[in-house]
Amino acid sequence: MNTTANAYGLPDPEELEAWAQPYFSEYGAKEAGRSSDVSSSVGYSPVVQPYTGADAGATAGRAVGAGFDVNRVRADFPILNEKLSNGKKLIWLDNGATTQKPRQVIDRLSYYYEHENSNVHRGAHELAARSTDAYESARDTVAKFLGAPSKDNIVFVRGTTEGINLVAHSYVRPLLGPGDEIVLTILEHHANIVPWQLIAQETGAVIKVAPVDSDGQIILSEYARLFGQRTRFASVTHVSNALGTITPVHEMVQIAHGFGVRILVDGAQSVAHTPVNVTALDADFFVFSGHKIFAPTGIGAVYGKADALNEAVPYQGGGNMIRDVTFERTVYNPPPSKFEAGTGSIADAVGLGAALNYVSQIGLPDISAYEHELLDYATCELCGIKGLRFIGTAKEKASVLSFVLEGATTEQVGKHLADRGIAVRAGHHCAQPILRHYGLESTVRPTLAFYNTAGEVDELVRAVREIAR
Repeated sequence: MNTTANAYGLPDPEELEAWAQPYFSEYGAKEAGRSSDVSSSVGYSPVVQPYTGADAGATAGRAVGAGFDVNRVRADFPILNEKLSNGKKLIWLDNGATTQKPRQVIDRLSYYYEHENSNVHRGAHELAARSTDAYESARDTVAKFLGAPSKDNIVFVRGTTEGINLVAHSYVRPLLGPGDEIVLTILEHHANIVPWQLIAQETGAVIKVAPVDSDGQIILSEYARLFGQRTRFASVTHVSNALGTITPVHEMVQIAHGFGVRILVDGAQSVAHTPVNVTALDADFFVFSGHKIFAPTGIGAVYGKADALNEAVPYQGGGNMIRDVTFERTVYNPPPSKFEAGTGSIADAVGLGAALNYVSQIGLPDISAYEHELLDYATCELCGIKGLRFIGTAKEKASVLSFVLEGATTEQVGKHLADRGIAVRAGHHCAQPILRHYGLESTVRPTLAFYNTAGEVDELVRAVREIAR
């Protein structure tokens, strides 16, 4: 059987360029404006140059994504050349769990520790000034990347989980009484379920859950019906980590606001794959993790509207977030410092800024277009395997290929792929409610990023076909 991209009649380069031009032009001016600011910090030219050093098997037939130089991107990620203990070369298809880091981020971290390392905001010496400048510059980068009005809208946290907990305890919990309601969806990651359960148990509030259809798409009419006079808050994933469903967040935000309810958007699985503008979206809160977008672990951010952050109470207490302390009372700093007690992950925040600059330099519209073509190719290839069933078939999907295989457990499939150097996730993906909606406890979940190739997809398909036989 022919398993190259050609077999599926993908467009030639001229057709692809014509198809993509309206999409690129929508964001092109914005990304071009950013490039002058970030090119020096990431060392990445926006001009696509021919690449002559591609690894054998990096592409299959006519490469998916004509016009996107994936091999040049791959050259920025040293771990993609890693050889495993069994002699196989690493194929990283576990991007939904964490992404790999480009040399630009690794080098930025090294530079920080070699030349800038200090605590921030309080020192009277030069390294403190350097470190503070680097830290606050990273905050400004996050704000610009998300389209936030100001860097003061950005609170640094350890990741999406801590960000949701911060919003739950600082803003939402004081609003709740017995019988008040929080609206979620069945698609949520455990990190967007458990924090709400904790404050509901403490306050007597009730959680209401929006359903999905058979394809894993939010049923908007049912979602709207959940809102009423007792609704105090809503929280929704932008992209399902288990299914890849892209939720209609614009409409969901509008529905919530129509009832006078604030809403949080979990962007952990979206920020690396599609442009986000929180001002246009009108989300009250938006949270994401750095390690999902090529930055270090242990760093993330909360965007909050200024009035919401001002209304919220501190989540933790300590140094850095105070203006004045006596044993009788404490006066807090304004946001974002009010929510950043103690010493933060300074170097990791700087690394996050470098990662966002790197992604901006390449261009999220280009990344998104390439990943969608790669996702379509992988979907078509895997569909030809007897006994394979996709879990999550929404019309609008990000780069998730969640499936089960008849006659094999997900653990067996995951082990078989690992033996061939292919890293995927096999389990419940911290999203048990949505998998149980399909009568499952686990799936195999390859997840794609912009450094993956059609050749790697072919290796995945070949290995899955082996175990299917």
